[in-house]
Amino acid sequence: MRYRRFGRTELQMPVLSCGGMRYQQKWGEFEPDDITPENQANVEATVHRALELGINHIETARGYGSSEYQLGRILPKLPREQLIVQTKVGPNEDPKQFLETFNKSMNYLQLEYVDLLAFHGMSTIELLNQVVLRNGCMKIARQLQREGRVRFVGFSTHGSCGMIQAAARTTEFDYMNVHWYFVNDLNWPAIEEATKVDMGVFIISPNDKGGKLYEPPAKMVDLCQPLTPMQFNDLYCLQRPQVHTLSIGAARPTDFDEHVEALAYYDQIPETIGPIEQRLREEMMKVWGEDWTQRWSEGLPDHHEVPGDINVLEILRLWTYAKSLDLVEWGKMRYNLLGNGGHWFPGQTANGLDEESEIALAPALTRSPFAARIPQVLREAHEMLAGEEQKRLSQS
Repeated sequence: MRYRRFGRTELQMPVLSCGGMRYQQKWGEFEPDDITPENQANVEATVHRALELGINHIETARGYGSSEYQLGRILPKLPREQLIVQTKVGPNEDPKQFLETFNKSMNYLQLEYVDLLAFHGMSTIELLNQVVLRNGCMKIARQLQREGRVRFVGFSTHGSCGMIQAAARTTEFDYMNVHWYFVNDLNWPAIEEATKVDMGVFIISPNDKGGKLYEPPAKMVDLCQPLTPMQFNDLYCLQRPQVHTLSIGAARPTDFDEHVEALAYYDQIPETIGPIEQRLREEMMKVWGEDWTQRWSEGLPDHHEVPGDINVLEILRLWTYAKSLDLVEWGKMRYNLLGNGGHWFPGQTANGLDEESEIALAPALTRSPFAARIPQVLREAHEMLAGEEQKRLSQS
């Protein structure tokens, strides 16, 4: 395993983390009797395998159903000083409720303290300014730090780049959990902002949201040789020193293997992934042309600035990568979450786009060099990607 300094926390963070949202028994509310011996054994085997590999960052959340409870059956049996434990609690308009939820997390985890506490899903400016900073959730977090129950405070976000930059500029947070990988480079300015104030950077879901790379299409497999698509994406992220760790949402002990094998190239990342990245970019340019490939996101508005709340930026991102790299199943998974994801995945699909709505859409697109082309792209994206409505895993 390789390690990186996790910003100003000074923690030596493994570059791969054990994410805790896929091995648990059950989402939502649960009873202890719901936990089967087989599932618990799998959770414990997964944690033990992570530690054998040097992956000592165990990450979970109150919103991950039975995950914390099941971890609480194994973590207290392990050497606490060798672990970096993170949990996440959603910000609440009532800081007392935020504290009660944190206490529930700690009761499940059976730990005296967590190393990292994140405000889970802090994805809007309103949540940042009103709920966290003004209403008192941050005050509670600081109290927990003084009591020794929390070492460092961060946030997890699915928000816009501008929102994430604003959060970093407050200098209130020690680290952030953020989306950034090959098929989503939109948040890079936010990572640069975090680096300016020496924040730790944890990449969320590089395998699933990063392209559903555990089930890659044949084109991606071919273009990423001699690596697998997941290994390419790992090294693509880790090429940047501003990135400190990637979440591996393991469902079983063997899920770490492919990622750990990629670390054999850790000291030769640029020369290893350079030809692969070039092939991927060339394929995108072959499909889209150089201008679209390099500038498709330029001047696009946030969803709340678009009539009908259409998330043009997100739809064009999905369409650009899905069509050129055959990442259609990933594109469908994400596209059909629009309208159902709340602030975790905001905005609407392009369903029902007609001549009248195109006219209404035009003023929002004036800053885009592709303004005249975008309505047709939106219609094509909807035709290819629309399907059965999706829900977030925690809503399942």
